[in-house]
Amino acid sequence: MTEVTDADFESEVIGAELPVLVEFTAGWCPPCRQMGPVLKALAAEEGERLKVVQLDVDANPATTNAYKVLSMPTFLVFRAGEPVKAMVGARAKRRLLQELDEVL
Repeated sequence: MTEVTDADFESEVIGAELPVLVEFTAGWCPPCRQMGPVLKALAAEEGERLKVVQLDVDANPATTNAYKVLSMPTFLVFRAGEPVKAMVGARAKRRLLQELDEVL
């Protein structure tokens, strides 16, 4: 799983060939920390179909504001440079996979 920033969001997410799951996260957010192991497992299992990245909202306000992210964790799925799905809040891996199925 990769960390992205305002500076490399364009190349890492918008320009990616695979669909990208972006977790908008913060160090002070317990549900975000809870999602860490889930996202690592997802990245390992689905790496051929999906790129998984994290963006720290406190350190990267431009991207956070551009996508109007207000709650953490927020997950956005990008395909061909466009956001195609948004999900808010922590969830189990199984539920996350079910929700991602429709956009992968």
